[in-house]
Amino acid sequence: MSFQTARPYTFLSIGAALMTIALKTGAYYLTGSVGLLSDALESIINLLTALAAFWALSFAATPADEDHPFGHNKAEYFSSGLESVLITIASIGIAAVAIPKLASPQPLEQINLGLLLSLMATAINGTVAWIMLRAGRRLRSITLRADAHHLLTDVWTSVGVTVGILLVKWTGWLILDPLIALFVAASIMVSGFQLLRETGAGLLDTALPIEERDLITNIFSTYEPQGILFHALRTRVAGSRRFVTCHILVPGNWTVQRGHDLCEDVEEAIVAALPGTNVVTHMEPLEDPKSWADLELDRS
Repeated sequence: MSFQTARPYTFLSIGAALMTIALKTGAYYLTGSVGLLSDALESIINLLTALAAFWALSFAATPADEDHPFGHNKAEYFSSGLESVLITIASIGIAAVAIPKLASPQPLEQINLGLLLSLMATAINGTVAWIMLRAGRRLRSITLRADAHHLLTDVWTSVGVTVGILLVKWTGWLILDPLIALFVAASIMVSGFQLLRETGAGLLDTALPIEERDLITNIFSTYEPQGILFHALRTRVAGSRRFVTCHILVPGNWTVQRGHDLCEDVEEAIVAALPGTNVVTHMEPLEDPKSWADLELDRS
């Protein structure tokens, strides 16, 4: 499965969330396990975040307009931010249900059938997470990556819940069930904080990764033997879009056309190396002292 945009993948996520909610809720009602209840609550969060992802990707895909000339790509961060908040709320809710059970753990029923339903839900989440993680990397979508990582967290917590319930069955230690639920709560809270940190970095216009900045400077180096210099390189990320600005210093006796052609070549080379990049260049004469005054930008 390979779509050219991120939005179609949200339908896959929504469908998976609906199926896993049904399966995990059924598993909880069959067994009475608070561990499985915590797993079902996390699937409800998956559905809410999948719906938020659909909205964010739909809004991010709208063309630039007069009020938003750089586009709407940062809408993706609203989705990932909401997801981090919902994950945290879910972890608190799970803990609130599990803590009272520590004092009075309840026996579990129909464990085999309940675990079968839970494992079916885990297989669905694992498959969808793998598809969405690959798509998120290919399409450079923080929304898809966030959704995929959340689903992967769900997979591992489901595996932990399954192992714990089997231990309850084999050992008779009923207190393991609420302890497992508390472990799930702690695990997804950590996931929520990590996602919140990534969201904050995006909203603060974080620079491109060092590997991508190195690609740009390598492109610059191919022009330097011609006596052309570059400085004031600035990069930032907004959702799936990259933004790059730089100053190009050329001999002052060049014609405007020659300088323009060079700028076009540099911009095209950067876009070829980093698709989906918006590049803005500013040409300056090498001999003008004012051209070197903005070297301070390189040190800021």
